[in-house]
Amino acid sequence: MRRYGRNADEDDIRVRPNRKGNRPRTSIRPKHEDAADGMVLTVDRGRLTCLVDGRVVMAMKARELGRKAAVVGDRVSLVGDLSGQKDTLARIVRIGERASVLRRTADDDDPFERVVVANADQLAIVTALADPEPRPRLIDRCLVAAFDGGLEPLLVLTKSDLAPPEKLLELYGALDIPYVVTSRDELYDGHAADRVREHLTGRTTAFVGHSGVGKTTLVNALVPEERRRSTGVVNAVTGRGRHTTTSALALPLAGGDGWVIDTPGVRSFGLHHVDPSRVIHAFPDLEPGTEGCPRACSHDEPDCALDTWVAEGHADPARLYSLRRLLATRERREGD
Repeated sequence: MRRYGRNADEDDIRVRPNRKGNRPRTSIRPKHEDAADGMVLTVDRGRLTCLVDGRVVMAMKARELGRKAAVVGDRVSLVGDLSGQKDTLARIVRIGERASVLRRTADDDDPFERVVVANADQLAIVTALADPEPRPRLIDRCLVAAFDGGLEPLLVLTKSDLAPPEKLLELYGALDIPYVVTSRDELYDGHAADRVREHLTGRTTAFVGHSGVGKTTLVNALVPEERRRSTGVVNAVTGRGRHTTTSALALPLAGGDGWVIDTPGVRSFGLHHVDPSRVIHAFPDLEPGTEGCPRACSHDEPDCALDTWVAEGHADPARLYSLRRLLATRERREGD
C-alpha cells in the first residue's frame, strides 16, 4: 500500500475511484449570507438577466441548485460580480419561494410541466374578436391555468370594430372576470394601453395570447422603448426590424409601479398537470359543496355533491356550468 506521510494509513485517506481528484464529498454548502436579492427578467440559453438594486446583471445558475430552474419573475439571491458591466457574470445561489406560478405542458398527454412565469399576480388573456377568430377553448385553458396557479384573470378583447364583444363576454359572465374591450384604432393610438394600465398598477401581470391578437403591440404601448432601455432589456428583433417575443420577458411599467411580463405567442396550452381540486379554489361559492363529493371527484359525475349544493340555492347554476366547462377543457383540445 502506498503511504502519504510517515504515519498515514487508509483511515486517514479516502480515494474515490473513477473520479477526478480525491477531495472527500461533503454535504455542507456555503450559506452565501452576503448574497444580493434580485428578480429574473428573462432567460436565454442558460443565461439569466436579473435586476439587482436597479442594475441589470447577467447571471447563471449555481451548480448547488441542481436541476431547480429559475424562471422569469423569480426572486433570487446572487453572488459574484454584480456590477452589471459588460462580460461580467454573477451566480444565482438561491431561488425564493413562489407566491404563484403560471404552468403549462406542451400537450395534454405530456407529463412534463413547465413553469412559464413565477410570482405574477394577474394573467391578462388577450384575444381578438375577429381576424383571427376568438378561440374560447384556449381562453378556457388559460383561465384554468390561472386559477390553478393562483393568478387572477383579466380578459383583454381587441378589434371590437370588427365584431361585437357581447357574445364572447356572455360565456364568462358567471365568472365575474374583469375585462377591457378595445378597437384597432385604440390599440395603435395608445388609448387601449391607458385603459388596460388601470388594471396593472401595483401588480405583476403576465400577458398571454396567440399570434395576431395584438398582444405584443399592446405590451409595447404599455412599456415604451425608452422604458425598456432604462432597464437594459429589449425584445429580440427579427431581420425585418419587427419586435418579436421569443421568451418570457419582464418589463417595468412607467413610474415603476408594476410589471408587465410578455410571453411568447401560444398555439396550445396543455393542462396535463392540473388537479381539479385546485381549480375549485377559485370558486369560493361552490367549494364548500364539495365536502360531500366522492373521493377524487371530477365534479362532473352522477355522485357529485355540487348538484345538490346548487339545487339547495347555495350557488348560481351558471357558476357550476362554468366550472364544469373549464374542467372539461382539460380533456379536449382547443380546436375541438
